[in-house]
Amino acid sequence: MKTLADLYEHLLRDVYHAEKQVKKLLPKLARAVTDEDLGEALDKDLVDVVARLECVEGAFEAIDKKAKTVPCEAMMGLVKEGEEVLEEADDDAVDAGILAAYQAIKHYEITRFGTLAAWSKRLGDNKIAAKFSALVSESRALDQHLTELAEAT
Repeated sequence: MKTLADLYEHLLRDVYHAEKQVKKLLPKLARAVTDEDLGEALDKDLVDVVARLECVEGAFEAIDKKAKTVPCEAMMGLVKEGEEVLEEADDDAVDAGILAAYQAIKHYEITRFGTLAAWSKRLGDNKIAAKFSALVSESRALDQHLTELAEAT
């Protein structure tokens, strides 16, 4: 990866893989929680993950590249943490564990979509940059909501 365009394409592939993993994990987490507000937040994010995938696919289209993935080791680790909570936490700890695991996922999304927003702007695609910036805002809002839920319960 020599150029910013090369890095951008690689990060798109990484994030595309990451969001596909999130899409698989979310229904499992949503089914396991007992807190209604947390379940609703996860269900809403399951709808939102489709929009995030579409945004990444649009970015691939904008650079005339096929939407492909590369393994995202970071997200695979975060997903594993979420799955471990499902396997190991008792009923009293499952919601707290899911909150913690899912906030880590949201933090990953904030950093990656923020980077993609900056790089797409630098590469001259302000439209895609704005979409990635909107995803950062949405992820931050959910992260804040999850923090409020954690503090309330």
